[in-house]
Formats: sequence, structure tokens, C-alpha cells
Amino acid sequence: MIVTNQKQFEEILRNLGAEKSIFLVGCGECSTTCRTGGEKELIQMKEKLLSAGKNVTGYVIPKAPCVGSQVLMEFAKQRKAVEAADSILVMACGLGVQSVKENQRKKKPVHAGCDTVFMSTLDKSGKFLFEKCSACGECILDLVGGICPVTQCAKGLLNGPCGGSFGGKCEVDRNKDCVWVLIYNELKEQGKLSDMEKIQKPKDYSKAAKPRSLTLA
Repeated sequence: MIVTNQKQFEEILRNLGAEKSIFLVGCGECSTTCRTGGEKELIQMKEKLLSAGKNVTGYVIPKAPCVGSQVLMEFAKQRKAVEAADSILVMACGLGVQSVKENQRKKKPVHAGCDTVFMSTLDKSGKFLFEKCSACGECILDLVGGICPVTQCAKGLLNGPCGGSFGGKCEVDRNKDCVWVLIYNELKEQGKLSDMEKIQKPKDYSKAAKPRSLTLA
């Protein structure tokens, strides 16, 4: 789940500038769940834009706007509305914004309506948990009880805990549990405490070098 926050409307208006006719793009997955780019939010945005003197030519909500084929299909259905727009406002994550930019053939200006915050999981009650994954390109979850220290340790330690951990709490934020204590408890429950004795080599940051790409054979 990619967590987003909707930008302040004043910032959106400033970015739209003199562009009068706007086409809206939402997201049927993450942004809908985050309540930043679902149908309700697009209708609210349309009303705000109309009140600000803008014209909204239409909107689409691809299930996943980060998938180019879905963007192309939705734009084909709304071809005239897209052509009538001066620009496109995307109420989705940064991936969705860039996907729309790359897959709309009229080369309209594309604007971001949301800020991308972090990747998270969603628990059964609908609560977004804190950041879980940094997409670092070198996953060690098998060795740490399925709990990521690269992301959840304030220092990103691969061999922890640090000397500042006290009472099971993090040195940087005493309100948070030390992730290495959580890892210890998890490995103990699994009967795999010996994994704590395995010294991890320094992280190979070349695997996280940007930009990254993947081609499926």
C-alpha cells in the first residue's frame, strides 16, 4: 500500500496556474483506500475547482494508474474530455502521476494532487501501520523474523540493537519500540535465536542505486 496525503488546495491551484480546463485522474487502489483519490475525493475536488473558476472536463479512476495499459484504456474511453482539458490533475501517488504523463498521447501538462508519504500495510481494522519497506533491493526478512530493521530502525542497523536502546525503546524516539528487541522476541518465539548471532555484511547500496528498472523475460 502506497500512502498518500492530498495536497493543500491552495498549492494545487498555484500549480495549475492559468490552466482553466482540468481533467481528473484518481486511483482505485491505494488512493481510494487512503481517501485521497477515490471517487468521493474526485467529486469533492471537482466542486472545489469549479468554485475557484476552473472547468472540469471529466475524470477517470483506473484501478491502478501506475499501470500504463489501464491509463491508456481509461483515456480512450474519455478521449474527448481529455482533449478538451488544458491539463491533467492526478490524485494518486508519484508513480501514478508519472505513469499518466508517459501514457497520455496529447502531451498535456500533468499535475500531482497528492504527496507520496511511504509504503505501509493495512491491518484488519483499516489502520495504516508505519512504514514497513524501503524497497532497498536486498531483502533480509528471512533472517530477522520478518521484521525489517533497514526501515524500522531509526539508524537502519543490520546488526543491532545500538547502545542507546533502553527498556526496549528506541534511542531516537522513546515512544517507539526498539525494532531489534522486536526481532529478538520474534526469533525467540520461532526458536531461531541463533540467527541473531549471524553477522550481516554491510549493505550493498548499489542494489538500491537509482533509477532502477526490471525487464521480465
